Amino acid sequence: MVFAAKVADVPDWGKKVVKVEGQDILLVKTKGALFACETECPHKYAPLEGAVLREIGTLSCPRHGYRFDLVTGECQAHPEFNLKIYPIEIRGEDIYIDLA
Repeated sequence: MVFAAKVADVPDWGKKVVKVEGQDILLVKTKGALFACETECPHKYAPLEGAVLREIGTLSCPRHGYRFDLVTGECQAHPEFNLKIYPIEIRGEDIYIDLA
């Protein structure tokens, strides 16, 4: 596990791109639940920093609306596209990510 950010750095119902060991990671917080995923949609590589958050634990691509489960990375409508999800651990006010 590698330190990524402080919990307070990610706004509720918001996103923040952080660099962890040279790799860009998107942190997402929905109603207090934190998630970490890749920064681009696996469909057409749209930047997910502009993604829409409408439901807890779901991210919608801003370009074509593909919806990804932030726990599993699955896209129900298009199962051939999976978002890379990184396990996280909260230690006090710190967010740690497993890049393996």
